[in-house]
Amino acid sequence: MKRALITGINGQDGSYLAELLLSKGYEVHGTIRRASLPNLDRIKHIRDRVTLHWADLSDSSSLFDAVRLSQPDEVYNLGAQSDVRISFDIPEYVGNVTGLGALRLLEAVRQVRPDARFYQAGSSEMLGLNPDIPCNEESTFMPASPYAAAKVYAYNVTKNYRESYSMHASNGILWNHESERRGVEFVTRKITLAVSAIKHGSTGHIKLGNLGAKRDWGYAPDFVEGMWLMLQQDEPDDYVLATGETHSVMEFLNLAFMHADLGEWQPHIDIDSSLFRPEDPPVLLGDASKALDKLGWKPQVYFDELVRRMVDYDLEQQ
Repeated sequence: MKRALITGINGQDGSYLAELLLSKGYEVHGTIRRASLPNLDRIKHIRDRVTLHWADLSDSSSLFDAVRLSQPDEVYNLGAQSDVRISFDIPEYVGNVTGLGALRLLEAVRQVRPDARFYQAGSSEMLGLNPDIPCNEESTFMPASPYAAAKVYAYNVTKNYRESYSMHASNGILWNHESERRGVEFVTRKITLAVSAIKHGSTGHIKLGNLGAKRDWGYAPDFVEGMWLMLQQDEPDDYVLATGETHSVMEFLNLAFMHADLGEWQPHIDIDSSLFRPEDPPVLLGDASKALDKLGWKPQVYFDELVRRMVDYDLEQQ
């Protein structure tokens, strides 16, 4: 039986990945951080099937302990401070956790389980302001936020460990991927939760920032399958995962309101300048041709179906 260790197992991607690995017969371990209130809702249905370890990407000793105790065959680093807007407010923390955290985990794996296969979660935000779209694995990184810059560091140090120590370490460059488990601070989930609230008469307005930002939005369960496929390859490599389509926040609003039969969204939207990023890539679009060719990966759920699934889920929760 293979063993896997997932940092951030209680996040959106971590929970879906844990489900996938359990379905494939893995013994699944995951790291969680101590908090004043439990944050295990996304994995409560599989809590008795996974082993949890207290660990933090800012603390090397806890990562060494997690690797030593789990003895993984595969390690997936999905933990991070992942709110791009907030990264401008706490840049040092983001650099420490999202950037240096990857280095700490790589070093723990190198010293404790050097033959384990390692996955580093990269982001389309690393491409940021690159005007040559769609972007692929050869595109130049042009990060436009502290979060993106930290992810570029993590990407590069993963490649460095692969080349310096012959580790099976791969980077995924993942474009936006959403789901019913998306955090409530992200714009897509903020919209679908507000749509549900408006539909049920409990609120009338949503505060949003840049409605013109265009993103390549996919479905998180599709993307975690791509992560797993990367670590099944004989040789480590770096891969873009994306749908190849771009849609604006305004398009997301339109479709969400239409699907819930709410009519025009304009009367319900307040533009809040505090939600704008100091620097915001206007368009992020990915080319996942390499993943299709080498991994046989392609998304199953595209934009329209993604929005409908998220809206339906939040409507049912009210």
